[in-house]
Amino acid sequence: MKLLKELFLDELADIYDAEQRIGKALPKLAAGATCAELKAAFLAHLQQTKGHVTKLEQVFQLFGETAKGKACEATVGLLKAGAQLAADFKGSPAINAALVSVAQRVEHYEIATYGCLHEWAGLLEHSEAAGILKTILKEEQAANETLKALACDKLNEEALHEPWSKELEARKIEGLREDRASSLV
Repeated sequence: MKLLKELFLDELADIYDAEQRIGKALPKLAAGATCAELKAAFLAHLQQTKGHVTKLEQVFQLFGETAKGKACEATVGLLKAGAQLAADFKGSPAINAALVSVAQRVEHYEIATYGCLHEWAGLLEHSEAAGILKTILKEEQAANETLKALACDKLNEEALHEPWSKELEARKIEGLREDRASSLV
């Protein structure tokens, strides 16, 4: 019969894999951002994510286990959907809002997972592991708050408006010409 310790280790392996995948995705998110503050937030969180991997390895050691990942299907799905969303809005005024949406989905998954792991480590009477997991949880919550603040302060507002450019104006004029020509036929 599997008990809480096995569940804990299974979920620890899941989030270990997730953090590694997120570490590979963050530079891509940063590259897609057109807002300097968002780009900086992604790169800062990349450094935290690398630290999370190291901290998770410590938690595995505290349980007498070797760090190993288990394919985190949730993160795979979130990152795949996020890549598609980023591609769909590339070059759009809404690109930064889309990237925040992607990142917040991942953060929410991490927050939920670390919340459970922290609680379970306490129940398993591993206070040192619980402390490490609580630290990671707080960092994930802070990252989410940073993303939320960026979105609310300016990125969502930018996504509402179409920027003016000569290229955009030319496409609008060409579209009007095509509409007039088709209405003459």
